[in-house]
Amino acid sequence: MLNRLSVSLALVCSLAAGIQPASAEKLLMQRVEQERGAALPARGMSMAQVENAYGAPASRLDPRGGDAPLHPVINRWVYDRFTVYFERDRVVSAVVNRASPTEIGPKRVEASQSQ
Repeated sequence: MLNRLSVSLALVCSLAAGIQPASAEKLLMQRVEQERGAALPARGMSMAQVENAYGAPASRLDPRGGDAPLHPVINRWVYDRFTVYFERDRVVSAVVNRASPTEIGPKRVEASQSQ
């Protein structure tokens, strides 16, 4: 009851102050929540399995790593809706791409802040 009253009071105060909720902007986390049920490549799938299931990627980015046994080659395949990360030839992660450049996501860490 108290929680519901607090939310109602905050809404009334923000409307009285002229603060409008952002209706045109869609937060990255809101879209990810909606697409959570979307079929992404599963961890452990091979490159061949991903290509058979999702077709050829829009682009294959240059591999990274592989300079030492503890640094395996990482490949990235970019599809329209998601990017797949491979360690050697196996999926380690698949992430949803931003829908547009104006989509609001996590704030970028500046070099001076990270030290």
